[in-house]
Amino acid sequence: MNLLRTFAGVSLTAICAVAATGCGGDDVPSDAVARVGDTVITKQQFDHWYASAAKSQAQQGGPAVPPDPPNYTKCVAALKQAQPKPAKGTPAPKDSDLKKQCKQSYDQLKQQVMQFLIQSQWVQQEAEERDVKVSGKEVQTLFEDQKKQAFPKEKDYQKFLRTSGATEQDILFRIKLDALQNKLTAKIQKDQAKVTDEDVEEYYEKNKKRFAQPEQRDLNVVLTKTKAKAEQAKQELDGGAKFPAVAKQYSIDQASKANGGKLPDVPKGQQEKALDDAVFAAEQGEIEGPVKTQFGWYVFEVTDETPGSQQSLKDAEETIRGLLKSEREQKSLQDFIEDFREDFKDETKCREGFVVAECSNAPEEKTDTNAAPGAPQGAPQGAPQQAPPPQGAPQQAPPPQQPAP
Repeated sequence: MNLLRTFAGVSLTAICAVAATGCGGDDVPSDAVARVGDTVITKQQFDHWYASAAKSQAQQGGPAVPPDPPNYTKCVAALKQAQPKPAKGTPAPKDSDLKKQCKQSYDQLKQQVMQFLIQSQWVQQEAEERDVKVSGKEVQTLFEDQKKQAFPKEKDYQKFLRTSGATEQDILFRIKLDALQNKLTAKIQKDQAKVTDEDVEEYYEKNKKRFAQPEQRDLNVVLTKTKAKAEQAKQELDGGAKFPAVAKQYSIDQASKANGGKLPDVPKGQQEKALDDAVFAAEQGEIEGPVKTQFGWYVFEVTDETPGSQQSLKDAEETIRGLLKSEREQKSLQDFIEDFREDFKDETKCREGFVVAECSNAPEEKTDTNAAPGAPQGAPQGAPQQAPPPQGAPQQAPPPQQPAP
């Protein structure tokens, strides 16, 4: 985890595309914005996180006061005051335009905070169901370690609390949820990533070539543009001339030419077929060629041979076991994420005006499947922090932050 980000209150990770406000919410109490299973997310919780997000957004150049729907009177007034004096002949922004700006800011913050609060509940409830726990002592230790790194001086930490809109309780809970995610993902992967000896042997037999080292040969080479030049170079070599001198005079391959014509460690099956066939059929110490290739004409001599080898199952076992374990961990996590989101979304109902993609009563989602997990572009600093899912957090499931006190 980026420790400074933990305290800096960066915006939420938006897992899904923005969902438009929908209808419904009949099962949500009047003093709440959503219900996840039997747990209610109150309007007070929403207001707490909204105020924190808006305060941080203001520090990043957003409205100086939290957008105040439905009329946005205070927000419009603050934007007016912050506007630079327009150039001569340029009209000042209209109130209607400023109001539209305030509404856009509110809608963005509202979506991020709702996603955070809902996703937080999803992870907490999943952890409880799987008996995954984090002790208060663990949370406090993590907090102290991260605080020391982010704020070497206590006065800097206190200043952050005064200016960010976050409380220490918020930070502690965010750390707790990050730790829950670590343990939750570890448990999911551990349960599904077992690799047996039979699995290792089967993989080895199906992929033997991956554990084979092909035969290699060291060469002296001269590469020319024409067959006539190649024959002339070969004639000199047959007459007793040394490869470094002949390569220097005739070769157009700068790399081997600079190395006295040497081309070491040429593996079987890696060169153009005509050259590969000739090289691996040649006797060591014999001058061969010319051989035509797309690069020109080769004259060569095999100077050394290294036989091919096959890594044994015993030697490859550790590598294979690690590979299979990693593959299964990723698959088990991805399978879990798909079921996790679907199951919890079915249990999530949101009040009209607070509906986001995580709500069962949301309109059909239009998701960008190519978008990488991360904070939405333009997301204001200051929404409840959603650090990248640590190892142990469901990777596209909610990396949640602190719910309101």
